[in-house]
Amino acid sequence: MAATRVYVARLAGLVVLGPDGESIGRVRDVVVAIRYDRQQPRIHGLVVELPTRRRIFVPILRVTAIEPGVVTLNTGTVSLRRFTQRPGEMLALAQIVDSAVRVEDPDLPDLAGVDVVVVDLGMEQTRTRDWRVTRVAVRGHRRIGRRRTVHVVDWIHVSGLTPTEIDRPGQEVTQLLEQFEGLRPADVAHLLRELPEKRRIEVAIALDDERLADVVQELPDDEQVDLLGHLEVRRAADVLEAMDPDDAADLLGELPVSEAESLLALMDPEESEPVRRLLEHSPYSAGGLMTPKPVILTPSTTVAEALARVRNPDLTPALASMVFVVRPPTATPTGRYLGSVHIQQLLREPPAHLVGGILDAELAPLRPDVPLAAVTRYFATYNLVCGPVVDEENHLLGAVSVDDVLDHLLPDDWRDQEELHEGIVRHD
Repeated sequence: MAATRVYVARLAGLVVLGPDGESIGRVRDVVVAIRYDRQQPRIHGLVVELPTRRRIFVPILRVTAIEPGVVTLNTGTVSLRRFTQRPGEMLALAQIVDSAVRVEDPDLPDLAGVDVVVVDLGMEQTRTRDWRVTRVAVRGHRRIGRRRTVHVVDWIHVSGLTPTEIDRPGQEVTQLLEQFEGLRPADVAHLLRELPEKRRIEVAIALDDERLADVVQELPDDEQVDLLGHLEVRRAADVLEAMDPDDAADLLGELPVSEAESLLALMDPEESEPVRRLLEHSPYSAGGLMTPKPVILTPSTTVAEALARVRNPDLTPALASMVFVVRPPTATPTGRYLGSVHIQQLLREPPAHLVGGILDAELAPLRPDVPLAAVTRYFATYNLVCGPVVDEENHLLGAVSVDDVLDHLLPDDWRDQEELHEGIVRHD
């Protein structure tokens, strides 16, 4: 049975179907027209994410039924134009939920004068088939180890939900963070880019350093710089420490030299030193593309130990595809580079065998000054996804992986090009 009353948070993620049952996408937010006179705001429509990740607007009058697990439209024809928020519109989940408000309800005197937080919005269909926000679920600020009671009050008794008040700094982002749980960093980065700037910065500040570092690495260069600039300087340095050295070097390379040096000075020397070495190379050379932390082993390492190292979940599939064998020391720049062993070779050998006995010494390594075009040809020639970079004294400096090559080969706006997502099957 179709619902005429529903809470916004329960809509998030629901499948959107056309009249013939064809899947169109999933609900990601609800567009609300906030008024300044405290009258119940109208629901303008839904933000629906297509399988291509494009977010479009579907007018609420196109919705014929809201049922458990599914939203059905009265037409399969929808505008594929990317959703753009208009003046006076607010996003229920991205902007209103988690906002601090005040309640003036005679039936709830204990809430008078107390700041509470919006946890959900109740929407109801009217006789004219319009939908309006009629109720607001609120709770007190959560204390450690204690969950506050949720109260549901009529919209008329809530103040603090005008566009100006919602845009106050320091709003909570609990609900948004819950939506990001379990998502890949690239998907979180995509969702962040869809948020209004204020909420984007608030979410970024709320993420822990490791998570934020992973997400920042998936943003375009200019947005990385902008986001870093909204963080406190000490926090920015902590995030750079948590980033892969090559990505941190790329980001610092976009900053003025004085700013980059200030951030490097705040970083732990053990983390900043490899970044400084990378900054010595052109960003479009093997030395600028490489990571200084591939899997590096000595000849006496067993196959079993090597396989254990490549199982590290923090390694990208490309870096896990090959181990590099050197004389001590194994920290870059290493001792003399001896050769490499592909993971397929490791899988074919007895666990007790030593990597020194099975290494490939014939694969020519890259020099750090080799340009991007030559690196690309190198990968294509030898069918590689990862390759060693050594200096003139044959010390291993790092390794270039195919994902870094692709990042530099693709146009700067590749993340904005919808056709790149066509044909991608997503299992939400």
